[in-house]
Amino acid sequence: MKIRKKILPLLLLLVTALLAACGPNSRPAETGEASASGKDAVLGSSREVLRIVSGSENSQLEPLLQEFANQEHIQIEMTYKGSLDIMRLLGDEEIPYDAVWPASSLWISTGDTKHRIKHAKSVSVTPVVFGIRQSLAEELGFTDREVSVDDLLQAIQSGKLRFCMTSATQSNSGASAYIGFLYALSGNPEVITSEDLADDQLRTDMRNLLSGVDRSSGSSDWLKDMFVAGDYNAMVNYECLIIQANQELEEQGKETLYAVYPYDGLSLADSPLGWVDNGDEKQEELFLKLQEYLLSEDIQNQIQRTGRRTGYTGISEENRDVFRKDWGLQPDRVLSPIRMPAADVLFECLDLYQTDFKKPSLNVYCLDYSGSMSGEGNEQLVAAMEQLLIQENARKNFLQASSEEINILIPFNDRVLAFYTAKGSGQELEKLYDTIKQLRTGGGTDMYAAAERGLKMLEQYDLSQYTPAIIILSDGVSSGSFSDFEEAYQELGQEVPIFSIMFGDADETQLEELAACTNARVFDGRENLTEAFRSVKGYN
Repeated sequence: MKIRKKILPLLLLLVTALLAACGPNSRPAETGEASASGKDAVLGSSREVLRIVSGSENSQLEPLLQEFANQEHIQIEMTYKGSLDIMRLLGDEEIPYDAVWPASSLWISTGDTKHRIKHAKSVSVTPVVFGIRQSLAEELGFTDREVSVDDLLQAIQSGKLRFCMTSATQSNSGASAYIGFLYALSGNPEVITSEDLADDQLRTDMRNLLSGVDRSSGSSDWLKDMFVAGDYNAMVNYECLIIQANQELEEQGKETLYAVYPYDGLSLADSPLGWVDNGDEKQEELFLKLQEYLLSEDIQNQIQRTGRRTGYTGISEENRDVFRKDWGLQPDRVLSPIRMPAADVLFECLDLYQTDFKKPSLNVYCLDYSGSMSGEGNEQLVAAMEQLLIQENARKNFLQASSEEINILIPFNDRVLAFYTAKGSGQELEKLYDTIKQLRTGGGTDMYAAAERGLKMLEQYDLSQYTPAIIILSDGVSSGSFSDFEEAYQELGQEVPIFSIMFGDADETQLEELAACTNARVFDGRENLTEAFRSVKGYN
């Protein structure tokens, strides 16, 4: 489903130059179809195919899956989606996969209302932890004692701690961490209820805690890549990805992260692999053979060497070198999963995160209205924006706006045509959609001018109070000057990701330039533009 083109050596040189030009916060962008959170993979070659939809964190296990595919002379197709996307998929009439592999059993139990998932077993376990720069963790006094969620909250409120985290409504690591925070700030009830969520102090504390989020992401794996390439103090992520980040940081000679396990709000990902019961006994037998392979002693040992645990009570002696204590890792820690709330309360939690608790988004949509977008292209654009701006639609994917959210529309062709601003989730947002429907296409393409105008408009806001992003849709080769945009970006003096959506005959090299310079990524909207917009919105 996700498509990523190979970048030619010339483009790699170009991206390298751009990284140097745009400063230490830069990274190459990932290009992919909208709803996928990692690069999809085809492992092995055969007419006999096992199709798996999985969380992006499992891409690290592809060598083991490749080994199985070769051994059994089959083909394994891995499609990567966020765990919440997998939950939604399980409610569809048809599930076009043989197996599901989300980060947590929560999404199977919540989404599988028709009870079509069989034989689900945990392949590995990893806690969701704070990874904090070693020197900052020492300054905060977090390296020699147990740390509570309230300790983290106090560090955030003092202005000493800021962090990166995936969206709780788009990714399991963010959702799991968020639910853990709720438990801790509610005084650790047996299970969270709607009454707990109504508590004024809890709401205040949660807003204060999430005010410390510097950057958000729709993918745990991409968050790790963004962090390693950037200049941030901390991130909330899976323990296994903190380990992987530290390995990469150490190789680059950068300061590593110290793992902090909030003892009163520690959540776990149990990585269940389950069979989609479609009545095909031959496919079921193949699935069970794969599951048996992954749970075998030798493969479990190899999985543990990737930084995943294979149980709740410790690490084997031969793998203790992976779980380094000087990185704050606790290989002997006994992991106790928190009890997840009932489905209706879980959805209430996610709604509150999106509309009340998280920092409001500040979205600048630079939308291509050049002549090449006329007809079907413009129709797809209008349909895609309908899913974001009409709140009844946005709510279905937990992408609804908060009362403080700002949305700015900058339509462009070979010049900026106008700009429109809407605050909140009410009539102003609906009017913005009406404007999009009424605008007409024509002329050439200059996305750089639109991006520059977006940067100028952001100067009006205190960006520390928002999660800002510029989102560009382009379907052609842009005129204008990247260097002029780069100068304007440096003058802004703050990191604002420029997410691009590739459509039609858009120049991928130009979009990669923008993403590489701003530590962002490119989404491929050529297969499904609506999914592309929905996915990019999940990144802020």
